[in-house]
Parts: sequence; structure tokens; C-alpha cells
Amino acid sequence: MAVPTPDSELDRLLEEGKHLARRRRRWWIAAGVILAAGAMAALASGRSREPRLRFETQPARQGDLEVTITATGKVQGVNTVEVGAEVSGRVIEVLVDHNAQVRAGDLLARIDPEPFEATLEEAVARLHVAEAAAKQAEANLEEAEANLVRAEAQGREGLIAQQDLDAIRAAAARARAQVASAKAQLRLERANVAAARTRLDRTEIRSPIDGMVLSRLVEPGQTVTAGFQTPVLFKVTADLTRMRVHAQVDESDVGKVEPGQRARFTVDAWPEITFEAVVEAVRNEPIEQQTVVAYETVLAVENPEGRLRPGMTATVTIVVDERKDVLLVPNAALRFRPPMAGAGPRFFVPGIPSRPSAPPSVPQAPRGPAVWVEGPEGPRPVPVRTLATDGNFTHVQAQGLEPGTPLIVGVAETAG
Repeated sequence: MAVPTPDSELDRLLEEGKHLARRRRRWWIAAGVILAAGAMAALASGRSREPRLRFETQPARQGDLEVTITATGKVQGVNTVEVGAEVSGRVIEVLVDHNAQVRAGDLLARIDPEPFEATLEEAVARLHVAEAAAKQAEANLEEAEANLVRAEAQGREGLIAQQDLDAIRAAAARARAQVASAKAQLRLERANVAAARTRLDRTEIRSPIDGMVLSRLVEPGQTVTAGFQTPVLFKVTADLTRMRVHAQVDESDVGKVEPGQRARFTVDAWPEITFEAVVEAVRNEPIEQQTVVAYETVLAVENPEGRLRPGMTATVTIVVDERKDVLLVPNAALRFRPPMAGAGPRFFVPGIPSRPSAPPSVPQAPRGPAVWVEGPEGPRPVPVRTLATDGNFTHVQAQGLEPGTPLIVGVAETAG
């Protein structure tokens, strides 16, 4: 067996090294080709997913527009009266209860009349005394005047002393004064009798209007005291077939509300029913609650079926403007502004710099309100004049804008 020399061993090692280097170079070339192919595939895939702009549209339309404001209020009777006691005393009888139908003049309750009857009898007696005193004074005056006539005749003939004539004249004057005083006292006693009779009459509590008893606040045996404040015994409301809603309208809206405008409202008891009403009055007195100012607005409503009851909370809508058969555009179309070039959405591909999608070039937006429509070269503006809005649609005037014209309201993206 031949023994390898040192030179031959070195040649063999060098040859193996060259072979290994060639293998490594081929491997790196293959890896580079694979990476390049992957990047090209990713780029192609990213380009295929690049978003394109698509405009969302809604048509202009011809129709009616209602401009409304909202408020809350309370349902009340047309005329609600608090019936009180004008005299003090013990209630001996109550003749009506809640929801009783009454007519003006009907007796509702009675206060014990005995002390007032005694007062009336006393006043009548004093009146009789005053009448007698007046008659006596008139008789005295008649006598004094007769004496004066005789004395003056005697005085002319010198048959009576001057001193006696002066005394007779003074007596006649006193008699006339007594008559005047007696007549004044007579008028005073007549007034006392009338006042006593009035107090006696007011022991009977009667209804001042036709209507229904809403509340009864007194029971037989209860003592009422009429002092500086009249005690309330009953609340009576007029015919409930006609009602009013007292709504509080915010100060920012009250300038739009006028008598005669249509209104509608709902109540919690009948949520499925919308009640029609008419604005009757807008009151000037402010209602301030926690720095919020409102004004009371009165609505008239018919209640033939009796569904509405006093005190119900009403959610009110007042129609402050109406437009019939006008050109309407969605409010979203008035808010829309097309994106400028370079401002589109961005997308990302691994290893590829991000870049925006480029929408078509758009003309500069006009000053003032405008809507945008699609054209052959992209969106174009249509200037409009806004007249009224209900929050969703706006009544506009515009040249070249017809019902049915698609108006751009937004931008959507679709994959390419």
C-alpha cells in the first residue's frame, strides 16, 4: 500500500475547499432568486388589493318639509278653580266627592251657620234701633223747626226776647244735626246687616263654574280658619272635553313660535296616540331653572273621548314652518367634501413603502353651501341656496339640480 506524501495531501484538501465554496455560492444564488420572486409576488398581491374610491349617493327629491321644535309640558283643564272658605268655622256637611260633575251654584259643603245667624240677628236688632233713632230725630227736628217759625214771627213783632229767639234757633240746628247723625248710623247698621248676611251666605260653599271636582280637601267635622290665606276645600275644573297643554319652550326656540301654529303631542298613558293641538298663546314671563330660561306656551286640544287627564306629562312637537312640494336634498350631501389628491387611505405591504390611493383631481369647493355630483372627470360642486331644514333634509334652490339627481353623501372603498 502506497503511503501518501505531504504534497498530495495538500492538493486534495485544496480541491475539497474549492468544491465546498462552489456549493455555497450556488445555494446563496438560489436563496436570492426565491426572495426576489416572493417580493414580486407580494407586490403584485398588494397592487391587486389597492383600494379604489367609490362614492355613496342619495337622490335629491321633491316633497314636503316640516320644521319643528320640541318641548315638554303638562296637560291642564281649560279653567281650574280652587274653591275655598271665606269664613272660619266647623264643616258640618260635605256634599260632593272626587270626579263629581257639578254646575255653577251647586252646594259643595256647609260650614256651621249658627254663630253667623246670631251675628245677623244682632245686626238686624241694631238696625231697628238705628231706624227708631232716626225717626225720633226727624220728629225732634220737625218740632224744633215749628218752634223756630213761631219764634221768628214773634220776634218780628217784638213779642219775644232776642235771647230766647237765639236759643230756639240753636235747638233747631241741633235737631238737624241729630237727624244727619241718625241717618248715618242707620246706613252703618244696614251695612252691618248686609255684611252679616254675606258671612252667613258664605257658610255654604258653592261651585263657581260648571265642571268636575278634581280634588276634595275637607271632611265633615274639620274646622277651617280663613285668615290671611283662604283655605282650599275643593278644586273644580271646567268641562274636560277641552284641555290645554302648558309647555315650556326653550329661549332659543321661542322666537319661532306663534299663535295658530299646528302642534302635536303624546302622553305616556297613550303612547300609540298622537294628539293634535294648536298654539293658543306664548307668554312673556320667563321661567328660569338652573340658568336655563324657557317661556310658557299654551296649546289648545280637544278631548272628546276623555283620554287626557289633568297633570299628564306631554311631549310636544310644534310645527314652526311648513314647505309643500319643494326641492329637498339630504343634509349629508351638504356636509360632504371630496378628498383632495394625496389624501386618500393608506395600505401596507411587507417590505414595500406605504403610499396613498390617489383620487381623481377635484375642483375647488365654492364659497357657501354646495352639493357634489359625479361627473366624467370626478365630482363637481353645485352651489345651492338653503332655505329651511328639518335636521335630515334641507329645502334648497339651485340651478341645474333636479329631483332624482344622485348627490354624493360619502366615500366608500372597494378592493381593486
